[in-house]
Amino acid sequence: MLAPALAIFIAYRLAPLFWNMVLSVQHWSMFQAPTFAGLYHYRELFLYDDTLRQSFENTLIYLASSPIAIAIAFALALLLDRPLRARGLYRAIFFISYPVMTVVVAVIWQWLFHEKVGLVNHVLLSTGIVGKPLHFLQDDQLALGAVIVASMWQVIGLYMIILLTGLQSIPATLKQAAASDGAGPWQRFRHITLPLMRPSIFLCVVVAIVNSFAAFDLVYVMTDGGPGHASEMMITYIYDVAFSLGRFDYAAALTIFNFAFFMMLAWFANRMAGGDAGGGDGR
Repeated sequence: MLAPALAIFIAYRLAPLFWNMVLSVQHWSMFQAPTFAGLYHYRELFLYDDTLRQSFENTLIYLASSPIAIAIAFALALLLDRPLRARGLYRAIFFISYPVMTVVVAVIWQWLFHEKVGLVNHVLLSTGIVGKPLHFLQDDQLALGAVIVASMWQVIGLYMIILLTGLQSIPATLKQAAASDGAGPWQRFRHITLPLMRPSIFLCVVVAIVNSFAAFDLVYVMTDGGPGHASEMMITYIYDVAFSLGRFDYAAALTIFNFAFFMMLAWFANRMAGGDAGGGDGR
């Protein structure tokens, strides 16, 4: 019964990963036979590639913004877990940004950040916060932040649904018993809600890590990694190396580095969450 899904996983996940591992230790060209390169590409990666360092830093900054998005989503989930009128409508409104195609989200935020007709500049100018329009997507100090804001707007709805599902799975009897014993709202939140929400929070963290290391289409449409490499991500840099420079062997080495760091982050997040955050028993 598992064979079809397993075959697809091997064909589209394991086989490309194995091929990248092989390609990363070769000098490869479409016009000549490959030759063994050893660790040549990895030495270049770690010692000489300044653009990689920039894209790696940008990816970490992009990832570091995730706790803010998760905290906002947690606050929304706590609010929508209360018996509000039209609660289902509010949930739909907050979630609707996530199913929207990422390219559409990028185009929307391109317009919002436009220096002449963008709503963000209009609000900033109208309130006197700035004296002249800001070129968000053309400024090397603002471009990455603009991409992060667009990404947070899109993904907060997903985090909210995940966390809301976790909140609704907490037995009400636990909170009622704690309240009967004199525990206040903060004590109930700290000692009951937060510990039982660990699997849901861990899932949000994993989604954030995946989004940070796969943030291609949003960045590519909004800024194309620019200006310069101010908003370049690991995934967009790998794409440029492979398809703009034609260095598929070096792009393979970058891919292996990206994958290894991603797995390390996922392992670290799991350890911080208790070692088996996805387990059914919560241990």
